[in-house]
Amino acid sequence: MAGKRKLFEDVGSDTRAQTPVAGGMIDAGKRGARGAIRLWLMGLFALVVVMIAVGGLTRLTDSGLSITEWQPIAGALPPMSADDWAVAFDKYREIPEYQLQNRGMSLAEFKVIYWWEWGHRQLGRVIGLVWALGFLAFLLTRSIPTGWTTRLLGLGVLGGLQGAIGWWMVYSGLSGEMLDVASYRLATHLGLAFVILGLIAWYIFLLGRTERDLMQARRSAEPRLFGLSTGLMHFAFLQILIGALVAGIDAGRTYNDWPLMAGSVLPPYPFDIEPVWRNFFENAGLVQFMHRVAGYLLFLFGVVVWLRGRRSANTDTGFRYNAVFVVLLLQVVLGIVTVVYMAPWHIAILHQLGAVLLWVLILRARFAARYPVQQSIRGRT
Repeated sequence: MAGKRKLFEDVGSDTRAQTPVAGGMIDAGKRGARGAIRLWLMGLFALVVVMIAVGGLTRLTDSGLSITEWQPIAGALPPMSADDWAVAFDKYREIPEYQLQNRGMSLAEFKVIYWWEWGHRQLGRVIGLVWALGFLAFLLTRSIPTGWTTRLLGLGVLGGLQGAIGWWMVYSGLSGEMLDVASYRLATHLGLAFVILGLIAWYIFLLGRTERDLMQARRSAEPRLFGLSTGLMHFAFLQILIGALVAGIDAGRTYNDWPLMAGSVLPPYPFDIEPVWRNFFENAGLVQFMHRVAGYLLFLFGVVVWLRGRRSANTDTGFRYNAVFVVLLLQVVLGIVTVVYMAPWHIAILHQLGAVLLWVLILRARFAARYPVQQSIRGRT
């Protein structure tokens, strides 16, 4: 029988407690893979950010309908001869965008918008290839940590779905009398891109810490702050979707006074489209009004979350919420400038990239609320 221990005896004096506990075989075998997978995801993250920017420029240059077919394999090659270009141009001249808006466009002008759309689709293929090669390499070498196979496979499934939704979006502008794609389909396409980007970012955050560290960090989590951050994340996502509706119908290039719209709080004729529900997707004045109001409310809620976050006892967590507030304020200013100057492409794309940065910073702060970085009593991390 073991002898009695003294009341204040240092636990570390027990030689058995000093013996390091060997990690399990999974922990020992997956440490290197976590770092490699994290680097791979960082590459995917950068590609998706570029994809969002290129997609925005494709929309701003009215290039999205220049390719009228969806050929995931054969479409990887652009027209290779004068005859091929003539065929592609003839197909474009059959759709409403050409007949109602671009009639008389030259072949040289067509090539400009064609290359934008081809580049957008080609980048999607590159992202799919990078994902597939990386996933298969980690899978075949059995380097994926326990519980991560489904997560990483899910990214590929969402990427494939994104490609299908992209064609569903483009198809809406190839018939009828529409000059552009359906705004709600554009919002779906952009929304899924932000979901994929958010998941990749979250996985990068998780893989940057060991499982043991994450488990210990959960003990110091701030549930209320995490809940507020989750609400801010959802609100920001809603605003991104409304912003896509604005882009889909070029609503940012109408009613360019601020803070009023045509001299009034409400724009003229906000519900003149029948049936009424279509106004929330197709009425430029109402859609822009929704985006403005949602922006004001998002900013106010963001201030509430920031005030709570900056009071966190963890200095690293507080700093992350400070970063969210700074970018949120900058995004509001960019939004106003975009409207006042009628959404020129260089300002509009900055506004879209600002949304990407804000989205990631919100996720980063939310992660810190759930898994705060350990710090000493004096507050040093």
